[in-house]
Amino acid sequence: MSVWNPPRLLGLAGMSLLRDEASNITALEYLPIELFPPLFMEAFYGSRSETLKAMVQAWPFVRLPLGGLMKMPHLGTLQAVLAGLDILIAQKDRPRRCKLKVLDLRHTGQDFWRMWSGDRAHGCSSTLMAPVAEDRSRAEQSLAPLVVFIEIHLKERTMDGFLTYLMRWVEERKASIHLCCKKLKILSMPMENIVKVLSMVQLNCIQEVQVNCAWHLSTLAMFAPLLGQMSNVQRLLLSHIHVPALEEQEEQHVVQITSQFLRLHHLRDIRMESPSYLEGCLDQMLRCLTTPLDNLAITHCLLSDSDLSHLSQCPNISQLKGLDLSGISLTYSSPELLPVLLEKVAATLQEVYLDQCGIMDSHLEAILPALSHCPQLMFFSLRGNLISMAMMEKLLRHTSGLPSLSQELYPVPQESYSSQGILQPGRLAQCRAELFEILRVLGRPRIIWISSSPCVHCGDNTFYHPQPIIYR
Repeated sequence: MSVWNPPRLLGLAGMSLLRDEASNITALEYLPIELFPPLFMEAFYGSRSETLKAMVQAWPFVRLPLGGLMKMPHLGTLQAVLAGLDILIAQKDRPRRCKLKVLDLRHTGQDFWRMWSGDRAHGCSSTLMAPVAEDRSRAEQSLAPLVVFIEIHLKERTMDGFLTYLMRWVEERKASIHLCCKKLKILSMPMENIVKVLSMVQLNCIQEVQVNCAWHLSTLAMFAPLLGQMSNVQRLLLSHIHVPALEEQEEQHVVQITSQFLRLHHLRDIRMESPSYLEGCLDQMLRCLTTPLDNLAITHCLLSDSDLSHLSQCPNISQLKGLDLSGISLTYSSPELLPVLLEKVAATLQEVYLDQCGIMDSHLEAILPALSHCPQLMFFSLRGNLISMAMMEKLLRHTSGLPSLSQELYPVPQESYSSQGILQPGRLAQCRAELFEILRVLGRPRIIWISSSPCVHCGDNTFYHPQPIIYR
């Protein structure tokens, strides 16, 4: 066996350099590129702040994926790295070896560190491995703003120490730093603090926005102009926005919110949970969509017949891949509205969620022809509705020809319950046997899942005892 073991030699070289931090800093000018990542990791885990600061100034790669090393935000490491960046920013000409353009504080880049630590199985892209090409003069590179990527999760009334320090640092260097965030998640924070944080961020970098706050509609209207500046947003999730019974100017607030959609030319995915403010005015939002949607979820609220009619007529839903109307009561809706909607999107639809919609046999029978015209349908969920055994058989027959359908979640047939709505194990076993026999007669290998309805007494939305029925 060869006495040469390159990973071992690299480790020994790194430890030797770290024994004398002053020598290490001097040696960086001559250090082979392949030694930078393992030495940086040694300095990181050994809390060698001066070494980290010096290595940032000589970093020979375009990107420094620091977040990939931090399981939890580490203020001391951040301070050392930012101190190194300060020296770089202050220099008229960057050091010859330094190619650093991006500091990435997100929980990404693990493959970069694995590859350079000797785990070659993970591989690494050429953009991570190689220094950037010299396509601009050194002076031009020095003038270009440094990009800092971070995921922003605002979940407390005040920012933690890590985010506070970073924001203060960025604020003092606005001309030299672009703070970019691809994913913004707001769980809880006063609006004035949110505005202050977002004033530091390049809003057109944001691609996903999640707002999961107990905001009044008026608060969401205050946030809307900021949303409108996020021109590259692709995914928007809004939940727990509520309208107090006596809130004034509700219609005006809805217009303020939905009008911002006119500026979101890349929006492809909308999820709105409990948007009670949309009842009777869904068309206001639909008119403001500028591009076809891939996914639309409007759940757990009331929609009028006119809302459903406008939805089926909206040109920007014609290419939907995912549709979720769970919790939208369809019990008293005109029976032709849902079939028209499904026919509109049948060619592209891949996922349909109609859980807890008050769907009964008459509603399901009306949509069966539309369902059978969805050749790309892969996932169909109908849990929490009251469906008879006879209608379940019709459903299975109509969907048996769908080539892509692989996940089916259905309610326990209503014959499995007593007249008081209590699940009867004996009846359930009989229904399961009948469903298996239907699958056997249809002759196509198939797995369907059936589950009992949520608890009507405690209000729990959990579906109980999901059980597969398997025919192979």
